[in-house]
Amino acid sequence: MAEIGFYHLTRSAAEGALPALLGRTLAASRRAVVRVRDSARAAAIDAALWQAAEPLWLPHGTAETNEADLQPIWITADDGVPNGALYLFLLDGVAAADAARFERVFDLFDGNDAEAVAAARLRWTDCRSAGHALAYWRQEPKGWVRAA
Repeated sequence: MAEIGFYHLTRSAAEGALPALLGRTLAASRRAVVRVRDSARAAAIDAALWQAAEPLWLPHGTAETNEADLQPIWITADDGVPNGALYLFLLDGVAAADAARFERVFDLFDGNDAEAVAAARLRWTDCRSAGHALAYWRQEPKGWVRAA
């Protein structure tokens, strides 16, 4: 089973929180897949990662750039894991039927959107029922706080 963290975004959009989390992923010598709702969103996340100030460089690719096996971070709107990633990042309310194949799953959701929060609660319930280890993180003024 995977360790699944739900990341309640209250101070930034996913584009603002994702670079630091991906930077830690690379520092842990892990590869990541970032799953989004559609190809337009994949392009937006791709652009945001190239513009991230910290960490300065996040090597990544998309279906547009190809060579997935060479990319430590792969951004996609499908369920593939062509780079062999062990970490999965979910944006836009995307669910992962294959969560158990990953070491860690990061479910980032917009805490300022009541529908996104309600959907995250449903995903939490589904993940708990599937036997995954769950953690809840809330974005606070001074960083992430893990809730009990």
